[in-house]
Amino acid sequence: MKKVLILGGTGDAVKLAAKLATIPELEIISSLAGRTKKPAALVGQVRIGGFGGVQGLASYLRTNCIDYVIDATHPCAGQITQNAAIATQQAQVPFLMLVRPQWEQVDGDRWIEVATVEAAAQAIPESIKRVFITSGRQQLEPFLERSRRSATWYLIRAIDPPEIVLPHSQIILDRGPFSFEAERQLLEQYQIEIIVSKNSGGAATSAKLQAARELQIPIVMVQRPRLPDGDKVSSCEDVLVWLERQLY
Repeated sequence: MKKVLILGGTGDAVKLAAKLATIPELEIISSLAGRTKKPAALVGQVRIGGFGGVQGLASYLRTNCIDYVIDATHPCAGQITQNAAIATQQAQVPFLMLVRPQWEQVDGDRWIEVATVEAAAQAIPESIKRVFITSGRQQLEPFLERSRRSATWYLIRAIDPPEIVLPHSQIILDRGPFSFEAERQLLEQYQIEIIVSKNSGGAATSAKLQAARELQIPIVMVQRPRLPDGDKVSSCEDVLVWLERQLY
């Protein structure tokens, strides 16, 4: 049996674990950071919690005799990917990054591209009064700073309740996929003037892009961090091909 550690927390990771669990030669361990209180059900073993940085992860790989590491974390969760690239090199464990294709602008889109969530908060024009935040519940601090100087109202969508409460805000707890019809209705119902999003890619939350395009609502789009060098694939099927090459 070969041990595969999946760095998870995404829908891609859930699908990947289910696919790999069908291969008799593999033992699957999915690692979750523990930030989501009710994660999606996973096939195989599940480990919850951080590793303690690069050295902690490298130690875990050696101690548990991990044979392969697959990073299927969120495309914008750059730190764990960087740590994994270094740790696997130190532990001499093959490492693969599953990176879903990012969203690309098309005609009609009104994107304001920024590098960080902090820059996203600063990029919202002062004239905007109703903002839809879809960039995650853990990075609301920059918007709290903005709310102290502006009477902006925020609609925040997240899987779990955020720890920071913005004044003049409403929270929607929900998990994708979302339909175009539902997204358009939500934007119209709450009279949203601008959306804040990370460029996560994938179909689960892409309907908001189409709805924003049709309603001519701008999107402040936080770009992905630069990935480390190494093997990368864009689908679960490609992961299977990579693993077969490693195994046989």
